[in-house]
Amino acid sequence: MPRSSPPLHPEQFERYRRHLNLPEVGVEGQRRLLEARIALIGAGGLGSPLAQYLAAAGVGTLGLIDADVVDLSNLQRQVLYGTPDVGRPKVEVARERLAAMNPGVRVETHAVQLSSANALEILGAYDVVVDGTDNFPTRYLSNDACALLGKPLVYGAILRFDGQASVFDARTGPCYRCLFPEPPPPGSVPSCAEGGVLGVLPGLVALVQATEAIKLVTGIGESLLGRLLQVDALEMRFTEYRLERDPDCPLCGDDPTLTELIDYEGFCGVGASPEELREIAAAELAALCEAADAPLLLDVREPEELEQASVAGARPIPLASLESRLTELSDWKERPLVVMCHKGGRSARACRLLLGAGFTDVRNLSGGIDAWSLTVDPDVPRYER
Repeated sequence: MPRSSPPLHPEQFERYRRHLNLPEVGVEGQRRLLEARIALIGAGGLGSPLAQYLAAAGVGTLGLIDADVVDLSNLQRQVLYGTPDVGRPKVEVARERLAAMNPGVRVETHAVQLSSANALEILGAYDVVVDGTDNFPTRYLSNDACALLGKPLVYGAILRFDGQASVFDARTGPCYRCLFPEPPPPGSVPSCAEGGVLGVLPGLVALVQATEAIKLVTGIGESLLGRLLQVDALEMRFTEYRLERDPDCPLCGDDPTLTELIDYEGFCGVGASPEELREIAAAELAALCEAADAPLLLDVREPEELEQASVAGARPIPLASLESRLTELSDWKERPLVVMCHKGGRSARACRLLLGAGFTDVRNLSGGIDAWSLTVDPDVPRYER
């Protein structure tokens, strides 16, 4: 005879009463939530509202994976944090906030960068994985790890005014690689730091992700597996696209060839690690440009951007053609070189490429030409890509 689960204690009964009143959830659904273990990759724009709603819903264990500290620029959208938290590890602050919200939820913190070396061990301890990251290497890593572990992945992405969400599960439907077999060329898709994001958009997409995670745990409703939900916040339009499993997918196809985790930074065209990058502020660069041994300023923006705004003396080589034109920079292989773009994202990728090619004195212009316009020369026009 099957053993019955212990009854909810009075505090739980009162806290989750609105769930218990839903026939689709009820006591059994709430018990499943209380016993569930959900991992959140990233405690930023998506992870902040995700963690709060999952904790409020009574998810028994939340695993927070994030190595970052709170930055002032986070506070426009990362609603778990406040001004006094700037400089503190995000997972520590999140644990405190979630404990105050619902002390019955166990919060496990992983103050590390998810990598091929630790992903299977960390994610293997959870039932459902929710991806709240903003970079392609981690998206492919989380997808592949979940497929190898046989776990569902709740996906979300945001940029500017647009977002998307889906559920991937290689056991029964398409995975992230079926939707995006190859990562975009380096620099072709700006990060949120470079392209910007409407502050409320992460909350909108995160609530879809939280809903999907709760449905997966409780077994109710129809998940987004096999569907991609596209959100246009400016027009407030929700568009749905059908997704199919790719029979040629190297991970979940008929004849899979990807059976272990790989080098995802290399796969996505990222060379040197972020720790190897040196940055320089626009004001400091302006002072250096007046010196006799001024660095070469390399502009990796596209030609149409150069027509909108430029810095005198900068050498233009678009990021997409930089690798094939490295010989043009051979005289600067051991001399100071500063790379710039619009807001610093593409130039960081260019710096990694140059470092990987043996250039020894490379720095990234922090904030790009936008920072130059704001802090050095207001006559340089600002623009949006």
